[in-house]
Amino acid sequence: MSEKKNHRPKNSLYEYIIYLPLTVFILLLALPLLLVLFLKYLIRSTGAPLKSASNLLGFVLTILILAGGYFAVQLLTPYDLGEEWRSVIIEEDDLFPKISERFRKGGIIQSEFLFKTAAVIGRIDRHIAAGRYDFSGKVSLYDVLLKLKRQEVATTLLTIPEGSNIYRIGSILKSELEIDSAAFVNYALDTISIRRQYQLDGLEGYLFPDSYRFRFGIKMEKICDVLVREFYARAGKLLESTYGTSLTTKQIVTLASILEAEAVHKEELPLISSVYHNRLRRQMPLQADPTVLYALREPSRSLLYRDLEIDSPYNTYKVSGLPPGPINSPGLAAIEAALNPAESEFLYFVADGSGRHIFSKTLEEHNRAKRRIKALPKNFKQG
Repeated sequence: MSEKKNHRPKNSLYEYIIYLPLTVFILLLALPLLLVLFLKYLIRSTGAPLKSASNLLGFVLTILILAGGYFAVQLLTPYDLGEEWRSVIIEEDDLFPKISERFRKGGIIQSEFLFKTAAVIGRIDRHIAAGRYDFSGKVSLYDVLLKLKRQEVATTLLTIPEGSNIYRIGSILKSELEIDSAAFVNYALDTISIRRQYQLDGLEGYLFPDSYRFRFGIKMEKICDVLVREFYARAGKLLESTYGTSLTTKQIVTLASILEAEAVHKEELPLISSVYHNRLRRQMPLQADPTVLYALREPSRSLLYRDLEIDSPYNTYKVSGLPPGPINSPGLAAIEAALNPAESEFLYFVADGSGRHIFSKTLEEHNRAKRRIKALPKNFKQG
């Protein structure tokens, strides 16, 4: 007995082409009618909201629609902040109510309630990055929330020049990021904290000189961490090759910082390094002017004879060997020169007034060089 199979007729492509536009056309005609009927329902419901459950539902829907419309207008309508930038700084430990208050007091938002509500609905309140947020011109509440969601904090390009000591770095941080320079210096010299975190006696010499981009509001500890990590990333492998010298890593960085302070022209670094290596081997005092100026905290001025009497472990005119630690942040060229000095018998050098130096093997030669330089016209020595 054969079983008959029911075959459903298949629609052709031609029928689909006809039915689809027809369906869309009917829906377009029906939507206005449905909207009108819905509005009549809402109006009737608001006239007697307690007459029936249907009217009550319509009344509630009307309130929700009006509230939603008001909220949307407040959210999207921009208001003019003017041409000058207005800023709000958010600290890492700020709670959301405090953040909302700061935005209102800064004139960025007009209603804390709407700001909080929109942020909670959008789950923005849970992931607000610390930093400075800048606004100007026409800004809506939506624009403010979007900037917070994207964590578009203001940043600045921070440049630490080679040869900067922690006092100069502190001044740069204060100028560019409004960080307390005294607190930074105290932290950088806090032996206990730094030793526990980095196994170093201090951060002097280990804050790598380079350009960095930081956000406003960043903690100074985070900045230090970035700079120290950069030091080891850039100079770590170089410092591993200390097998050719009896100096420790700390002593190499210390010597490199002296070279950085002495040299104006990079090509002289290996030769200046050779002078100090020769003096160290002969157990002669280094007599390095920058170390004394570091003890005086005046690295930019000329050294005076009375300065040589200062009692300090950094006074290399009175104390033999290297000072107890670096005096600035040396660059890679200075570190390499400290590791690989030129081969020479020089024990002295003196600045010739043009940024370069005259090197001598004996004290007699050195004194003659100083007399020649002293006799030169002033405009020549200034180059």
